[in-house]
Amino acid sequence: MNDDTKGTRALDRRGFLKGSALFAALAGMSAVPALAREPQQDPPKSPAPEGEKPAEKTEQPKKKPLLDKDGREYRVCDMCGGNMYKQENTWTCEQCGYSYQE
Repeated sequence: MNDDTKGTRALDRRGFLKGSALFAALAGMSAVPALAREPQQDPPKSPAPEGEKPAEKTEQPKKKPLLDKDGREYRVCDMCGGNMYKQENTWTCEQCGYSYQE
């Protein structure tokens, strides 16, 4: 492919690849200092005095179970968003059939 354009330089595949390689190298060089930094360290925790238990995590309030119009408990399916109902100890989605045991 030879264009006879006067005064302008045609961009061929080889020139494009050289330019993109230089651009990628410069972009990589600019990202290296950000990755080379050391992660911040947390201040050391003071040990709990002897005889005392460490503070337990705050208990989360229990969520109210979701109930359908018939009063049956259900959950929302992780896969499709449909309703999942419990049969013995297995939750099964009524739309896609996804199930797991509790």
